[in-house]
Amino acid sequence: MKNIQENIESITELVIHKIGNPVSVMVVLATLESFGIRDKDVFEDYGFVSLSDLAKHVFKDLKGRNTDTLKNESELRKAKKKNALVPVSSYLWMKTKLLVQFYPLGIFHLLPIFLQIASIIVFGYSLWAFIGFNIVQSTSVVFGVIIGLIVSGGYVQVLGRQASFYWHHQEFKKAKMVVNKLIKSGIKGLLLTFLSIAAVNFLFNLYPFSFILITCVYAFLIGLLLLVSAPFHTIRQRWVISLAILLATAIALFLKLYTNTNTYVTHWAGIGVAIIVSKLFLEFFFNRKKGFYTAENLRPKKLMVIYKNYRYFFYGTLIYVFIFMDRFLAWSADIDLTHQFIFLYEKDYEIGMDIAILIFFMLAGVLEYAIASFSKFLDIKQRNTLLINKKVFNKSLFRMYLGHISLLILTALVTTTFIYLLITQPWGYEANFGETLDFISIKVCVLGGIGYLLLTWGMLNSLYLFTLDSPKGPLRSIIIACLVNLVVGFILSRTISYEYSVVGMLVGAGLFMILTLREIIIFFKKLDYHYYAAY
Repeated sequence: MKNIQENIESITELVIHKIGNPVSVMVVLATLESFGIRDKDVFEDYGFVSLSDLAKHVFKDLKGRNTDTLKNESELRKAKKKNALVPVSSYLWMKTKLLVQFYPLGIFHLLPIFLQIASIIVFGYSLWAFIGFNIVQSTSVVFGVIIGLIVSGGYVQVLGRQASFYWHHQEFKKAKMVVNKLIKSGIKGLLLTFLSIAAVNFLFNLYPFSFILITCVYAFLIGLLLLVSAPFHTIRQRWVISLAILLATAIALFLKLYTNTNTYVTHWAGIGVAIIVSKLFLEFFFNRKKGFYTAENLRPKKLMVIYKNYRYFFYGTLIYVFIFMDRFLAWSADIDLTHQFIFLYEKDYEIGMDIAILIFFMLAGVLEYAIASFSKFLDIKQRNTLLINKKVFNKSLFRMYLGHISLLILTALVTTTFIYLLITQPWGYEANFGETLDFISIKVCVLGGIGYLLLTWGMLNSLYLFTLDSPKGPLRSIIIACLVNLVVGFILSRTISYEYSVVGMLVGAGLFMILTLREIIIFFKKLDYHYYAAY
């Protein structure tokens, strides 16, 4: 009898924790079912004939209590925040603290990328690159990496959104279900893409079978690596990504330097290790988390997930399409080089864009800090601002946005200075690669660098809008930007010279920034509305 009473008290507390003050017996019944309690176990565990009787007992018990004590976890969290008003005098200190915390964090989480750059400089080899490849091999490998990024990009975006929703509500089983389901969906998307590529190649005989096979293997491994790495951003364990990549690079380098293993196989083995390490840690981490139990019949509905996230999916895909479109235009413009194939890797162009993208990487810290700061002060200021002062609320956060843009531009200027020294100084590019940088590469680097700054600005605008679930503007903007990138880049690369495809990327990025900036201005004018509509 004692155990039965304890079980009833325990389940009652869980109901309070989950739903707070129930509005009906049916709500309590649904909650009990969501805990996985079966009708046939009710009598033995709780002393009631049916689950319905247990629900009636719990409902009656809760309705006899003080309503102030019937707050679910979300309500308790909001109440705690409401009481924790932050004085205006502390704003500057908090901004400084957030900058010190999140800016280096954004840079640190790019450690896997910097590790690959260091590896290619020192050893001429990285986890997915090798300076000993000929032009056809380089095309196959880079094409595979790009396909992996593009195809997985949409799934990664949705995974981050939907898994984060359940994670922050401590519904860890649902979060795990979403992660596993989207990884499987991403794999299906990759396989479908490979079948499409193989079918087109078979019909038109564009490339040798070995080329397509190598491309698809790299695309699959890179895409899968991105899919299994994405959840670490949600669960705030991003250090695992760096650890997995470090271990994978070490193993791949060992196989390359100390064995006669084929270069492709060393890459595949290394990436495979990173995938396995990431997936094993994910399983271990989720299995240790204890949150609300989710019954099988309460799985996240597929149609609901699609409806809520399809705009994020297309945005995540099109961002990568935009980033790599100019490369394909440049690779296919030189008819003398590509007369046998549709496109082939263009070394000078690629080197220029690879150096320019350093600006994009260094601005990652600003994005990390800006969104963390906006989210923090959005909540603080709405608690410290009266409704009649909503215009003050909107303007104060818009001023914060302008400060973030200033930091973005300042960081870009510092990075540009570093890139200039890298190109011109004896210790720079020439010292590490044994050759001077071609003028075409320098031209592409300059224009591409400006383009990446504008693209990052547009992405920052999009992240602001995503924070309060307003994805329509960013999606519309990136669609237009992709079309402009394609048209301008195609015309210039065919009428002037192949390297002018970068101008399409530059113009498209500028348009993307302007269109999202327009959305941001409208957004901040009605920020109070968007804030309350999002919750």
